[in-house]
Parts: sequence; C-alpha cells; structure tokens
Amino acid sequence: MRRGGGPDPGRRGRDRRRGHRSGRDRRQRGRGGDNCGGLAVRPDRFDGDTVLITGSSRGIGAATARAFAAEGARVAVNYRSDADGAVSTREAIADAGGTAEVFQADIGREADVARLAQEVEASLGPVSILINNAALIDRSSMFDLSLEAFDAVWQANVRGLFQLSQLAAAGMVERGRGAIVHVSSILARLGVVNRCAYIASKGAVEGLTRAMALELGPKGVRVNAVSPGLIATEALLAGMPDPDLQAAIQRHIPEGRFGRPDEITAAILFAASPEASYLNGAIIPVDAALGARESTPA
Repeated sequence: MRRGGGPDPGRRGRDRRRGHRSGRDRRQRGRGGDNCGGLAVRPDRFDGDTVLITGSSRGIGAATARAFAAEGARVAVNYRSDADGAVSTREAIADAGGTAEVFQADIGREADVARLAQEVEASLGPVSILINNAALIDRSSMFDLSLEAFDAVWQANVRGLFQLSQLAAAGMVERGRGAIVHVSSILARLGVVNRCAYIASKGAVEGLTRAMALELGPKGVRVNAVSPGLIATEALLAGMPDPDLQAAIQRHIPEGRFGRPDEITAAILFAASPEASYLNGAIIPVDAALGARESTPA
C-alpha cells in the first residue's frame, strides 16, 4: 500500500534509492557550491534527524525542506493540494543527494493530521523536528467573512498545528529531545485590513509557542516561532498583483524590498539546531525592521 498519499508512486522507490546516499556524498555535494539560495550549508548539522515540514510544496516550506535535506536530515514533504509542487521539492532534494518523501494531508482535517504523523514515522522514523508552516489565508472583509470561513482558517492554522505538535511532542518527550518551530507572521503584531481570521490565528500561534515551551522545555523539547515579514512568495504576490502596489509597499520596508524564502529558512534552521539549545519560547522576527514601525500600509 502506498504511504503518504504522495503522487507518482512509481518513482518513490527510485527516489528513495537516490536519496539514501552516503554522508560523504552529501558533504561533497553540499560543498560544491549549492548553498540553497543563499543559505550557507553545513552538511552534517541534522544527520539522523527526521524533519516534518507542513505546507512544503512551495514557498518558505519548500525552501526549508531543501535546506534541511542539504544538512543531512530525512525530510517529510507535506502538501494539501499542490501535488506537483511537492514532487518537485522531493526531486530537487533527491537530485542534490538528500532524502525526502511526500505525504498528502490537509492540516485542517483531524483524521489527516493523525494519519500524517503515523505515516511519516513508519516511512522515515520518529519525528525529531517539526516545522509547522502550513496556513490558510482568507482575504474577506470583516463583514464578508463567514463563520464557516473563519473556522476553516482556525482549524488549519491553530487546531491542526496544535494537534500535530501534540502528536510529535509525545515521541520527542519519550526520547528526551526534539524541536518544534512554528511559522507565524508579522501580522500577529501588526494589523492590516481584510485579514481578521488569519491575524487572529497567528496571534494564537505565538501564544501557543510560549505555552508549549514552558511545558515541554523541562522535558527536553524546545518550541519557538519564526515570524516572517513580507516575503516574496506566490501567496503574497497573488494577494497584491498590482506592481505599483508592490513597489509602494516595498518602499515602506526599511530594507526597501521583500524578503526571500531562504532568509526565513535560515532562522528556522537555527531555531531547530543544537546551536539554539538555550532558545525556547522565543518569537523570532525576520522582517527587515518592518515590525519596528508603528503601522503598515493597508
């Protein structure tokens, strides 16, 4: 039976064989100039780790998946509907000598989350690092936002995140080590119009980060959040297709530009790494000082 609901099952065995290359080969590939879009590669940093990254078929999630694999981790690439993107992420990892498998699951569905946790462990081993990146955005105005739509955002961004963290953390606590990194948003602190459900959900994520850290820290599991600013992902650019609007917003950012996905990935990898052993319960802003301003353009 095919695990994970991933597309193109006939290629899975071939990709797995390609992915399980020696550590020496990974080091050679990592030192060969592939720096994951600007992120310096340390090929052995996550050797032995299984990393589950939700919403990793594109954008920040895909960049993070490639970066973890380049540093030795076995990576579970999760997608909800973008099967092609997930396969592309897996193939990019395999081509670079890394190990990855694809798992379909809607983080907004309780049964999918439970299945995802089981399938990843069966295929790649116990999850030692969880990156909660998947999120829904609803751009309706306050008066057009239905309660059903609000609930859908909350289910994926908060309830599903909590459920998956709960499942992964149980094994981490049993083994006495682990790291969870939530991907939040600058909008948890700075409001904009037409994002009520999303902003509420990201505020909840940051609260959960602190609460989980206090509970899990004494058990050997660290929980932190990375809070991206305005990053040039497909989702962000789709929400502002007007080039003039993009230019106006970038002028408001102190660095004068949107961020790149790999610039968020660098913070995520650090928060999950052994170097961050004393980092717990932190909300790490990666926003080029945009959050230092009192407001953002609507």
